[in-house]
Amino acid sequence: MHRSLRRSTAVGIAALAFALAGCANAAPAPSSTDAAADTLDGEVSVYAAASLAGAFDEIATAFTAEHPDVTVVPVYDGSSTLVTQILEGAPADVFASADEANMDKAGDVAVDPELFASNTLVIAVPAGNPKGIADLADLADVTTVLCAAEVPCGAASAKLLDAAGVSIEAASLEQNVTAVLTKVETGEADAGLVYATDVIGRDDVEGVVPDNADDVVNHYPIAALADAPNPDAARAFVAFVLSDAGQAILAEFGFGKP
Repeated sequence: MHRSLRRSTAVGIAALAFALAGCANAAPAPSSTDAAADTLDGEVSVYAAASLAGAFDEIATAFTAEHPDVTVVPVYDGSSTLVTQILEGAPADVFASADEANMDKAGDVAVDPELFASNTLVIAVPAGNPKGIADLADLADVTTVLCAAEVPCGAASAKLLDAAGVSIEAASLEQNVTAVLTKVETGEADAGLVYATDVIGRDDVEGVVPDNADDVVNHYPIAALADAPNPDAARAFVAFVLSDAGQAILAEFGFGKP
């Protein structure tokens, strides 16, 4: 009897030790962060500067690959137009501006903005540069279009031209950089000042880097918005843009570090 009892006790202890070992080796429960990521769904409206369109389209694709229940709805335009819409109550979740000045206009509506990219200006000309434009001074002798002064690319253009001592009578002042590029690409203008990222990978236009272009750098901030309809997805999208994966995509499109 005693021997049988000892045997039963030994078996019980072994079973208990095995169970405890199994508990110790079990996979940890998902963190609250992982759980939150897994429950993201709905739409996230991203109001972003026109110059970000190509990069943010790809970022949206990568983001939804990680969060398949989220639909990214991008709205691209000049940063000044976007911030006006946001302040007037547009249902935006995220704001990505091409300069800090327009993010500042958003005030407390933008929650803890962070810089995520930078850009410089080039002279956009049709492929082959038929007018032989070599620098900013040449823009005074051809049909040139610029961004309006309140738009980040317009403010940067004015700064660059002033530093070079060049005065231009622009054929038109556009509300976003995409409109400037379109006029050059369609032949309505001989040249225009756009961001370096706007001409990368295109066959119909090319960029001429003006002297001292590196002295005028636009820094891009991004923020989730205080009244975001989908705050969790908004924060997740901002985090993705700031992540290594988001930064790699921005670099592919020619954006510099913040």
